[in-house]
Amino acid sequence: MSLGAANDRTIGARPTRILVVDDDRLVLATVVAGLRQAGFEVLEADNGDDAILLARNHRPRLAILDMRMQGKSGMDVARYLASNTSTGFIFLSAFGDQSIVDESARLGALGYLVKPIDIRQIVPAVNAALAKLDAGQTPSAPAAPRAALAAAASAARDEAIAVGILMERLRLDQARAVVALREQARAEGRSVESLASSMVEAANRLNSIARS
Repeated sequence: MSLGAANDRTIGARPTRILVVDDDRLVLATVVAGLRQAGFEVLEADNGDDAILLARNHRPRLAILDMRMQGKSGMDVARYLASNTSTGFIFLSAFGDQSIVDESARLGALGYLVKPIDIRQIVPAVNAALAKLDAGQTPSAPAAPRAALAAAASAARDEAIAVGILMERLRLDQARAVVALREQARAEGRSVESLASSMVEAANRLNSIARS
């Protein structure tokens, strides 16, 4: 675990402190680097025990938690935060099933993101979660409705699938596929979420056509 600093995003004279927890070191490094570049002070841990220790000692404003880890899970860390701190939290997950979304809402999650993660998704999600905290929402008083979390999970899942479609059809790597998706959405004057949803729907329709 480690502590790093940045200078732009501040509460008063200090950068907002964010805790990032993920046992995938590549995901952890990517999210941490992106948040530091955006001006946050970042704490990082690759397991739940270290995450709880960091939260206890440094009192971050917000935690970004991988749901499924060896040992203590992100859910376990969230339960500790909700019971013992005022730290808000959002979840990262490679899964988007309804039971996980329901548990996220019950614990008071301020957001939910489905992997693979683009740092351009993380920073707006963090800012939105911080705005909810500033408005008085806390993990101990859940305010993120299940419908909203489910919609966020569905949109993130559709975007990940759409990126995969572009990677397969256009022979692109993931980074170029993400750029292609965003450029196409801009060209059509619509949101990335809307375009991704349309692509997934079209792919599902094609897959449902019986072959003769």
